[in-house]
Amino acid sequence: MNSPLTQPELLRYARHLSLPEFGPEGQQRLKNARVLCIGTGGLGSPLALYLAAAGVGTLGLVDFDVVDYTNLQRQIIHTTPDVGRSKVESANEKIAAINPFVQVDAIDAKLTSANALDLFKNYDIIADGTDNFATRYLVNDACVLTGKPNVFASVFRFEGQASVFATERGPCYRCLYPEPPPPGMVPSCAEGGVLGVLPGLLGIIQATEVIKLVCNIGEPLIGRMLLVDALTMKFQELRLKRDPACPLCGAHRTIHALIDYDQFCGLRGEPTAMTGDIQPEELKRRLDAGEKLFILDVREPHEYQIANLGGHLIPLNDLPKRLNELDPNREIITHCKMGGRSSQAVDFLRQQGFKNVRNLTGGINAWSEKIDPKVPKY
Repeated sequence: MNSPLTQPELLRYARHLSLPEFGPEGQQRLKNARVLCIGTGGLGSPLALYLAAAGVGTLGLVDFDVVDYTNLQRQIIHTTPDVGRSKVESANEKIAAINPFVQVDAIDAKLTSANALDLFKNYDIIADGTDNFATRYLVNDACVLTGKPNVFASVFRFEGQASVFATERGPCYRCLYPEPPPPGMVPSCAEGGVLGVLPGLLGIIQATEVIKLVCNIGEPLIGRMLLVDALTMKFQELRLKRDPACPLCGAHRTIHALIDYDQFCGLRGEPTAMTGDIQPEELKRRLDAGEKLFILDVREPHEYQIANLGGHLIPLNDLPKRLNELDPNREIITHCKMGGRSSQAVDFLRQQGFKNVRNLTGGINAWSEKIDPKVPKY
């Protein structure tokens, strides 16, 4: 049990104390609470900021990434001077400035099957601010196995969704999505884009749900999925039920331990020789050797303006009507930003009879990381 609220804390949280449903008891609950935020990016930024301002006593932050210039459009806990810094270090600094009464556990590490259970057992609530399916399933499964509520949100382009999973009376994420989509089927935010204010909106909804759970007030989003369309500013609600056949939280569960989530989500493909992908290092070696490769860039024109490898630009959606620009007798190397769209281009071209076509693994971002850092990542 933490110490009682001090006079400076009573003054700081006066607007909370004035709420009949909240009062000193609610604020004391917040001070005693331990909340773990997975990610300090688009969702994690407003989530962590508002939980800190609200007075959550212990706030855990898990992130292994560094601040990138392209993060600043939406990850408001980080600023321009933070580019290149550890995200948890940057976030810790901002939280300390907002509320010195909050204890921050800055965990500069990747969440994995090896460390998730040990991390989760030290907290009351887990807030999932991740942006990929592998970590999303990992967080969900670890929450169910440790008995911790999973306050969930996700965003894509102009749409978002939020819910509370893994409670005693509600469903888990697997009840809704038993299997992940095929790799490349759903573009990431990095590929598809996201309106900068949207993660702010959903992150604040997450923070609201955490506070409601901690203080035992209101009606949390248990058994409900909130859908947000920022373009029309419409909110819809779906009713969710626990799946009695769920392998994780159902009556006859078959999942009793964490698994390899990259493999589960199909992120570990066959070796390069089997898939036909080409690694950045091999492409660099062959270009330096003067080989006449045809580089096909399937991104959009605005992306080409940000960074390019000098390839021939045909956006993926335009490819069917511009096949005449390609020579089926030449070796074609396709690329996009991260490899998803160019993989689709390879599949399409092979269906059209192109025999010698390969995909650049990791796209132009991998080229920037492994070959030429002067090529901007975005």
